[in-house]
Amino acid sequence: MRILKIFIGVGGVVAFLAVCLVATSSLSSFAQTDPIIGTWKLNLAKSKYNPGPPPKSQTLTYEAVGQGVKVTNKIMGAEGKPIDIQFTANYDGKDYPVTGNPDWDTIAFKRIDAYKVEVTRKKAGKVVSTNTRVVSNDGKTMTITEKGVNAKGENFSNTLVFEKQ
Repeated sequence: MRILKIFIGVGGVVAFLAVCLVATSSLSSFAQTDPIIGTWKLNLAKSKYNPGPPPKSQTLTYEAVGQGVKVTNKIMGAEGKPIDIQFTANYDGKDYPVTGNPDWDTIAFKRIDAYKVEVTRKKAGKVVSTNTRVVSNDGKTMTITEKGVNAKGENFSNTLVFEKQ
């Protein structure tokens, strides 16, 4: 009987440690499983800009931060002027401040599923554009469809296709 108690005691400790290990690795890998995390480059040939012109280049970098992401958006504008946009936002539908963009000053993310996010951009509290961001099931392509009004008051409707680097 004493041997059985020792065996159960050791087995219980092993089982407890296994549960702790699984729980810890699940929490730390949560952010790593978000398919958006990483660097994405715009594929100009597959993207459509209405009215245009498109930028010369664009690179988006997503880093996991808490329950959300830190985004760095580096754009070389059509006129050759660099634009650097940065923000950190959670997937809770709340507005978060944005720096570096003349068209909008806050952004809100609402996660639909692991691959799809709805985005609302505002300028001075007024919605100026919305978009849907979808990462392909294989995690290699991201498509952003966006509609809104830019700082010049022009309506736009764009489809941006990015490839993961």
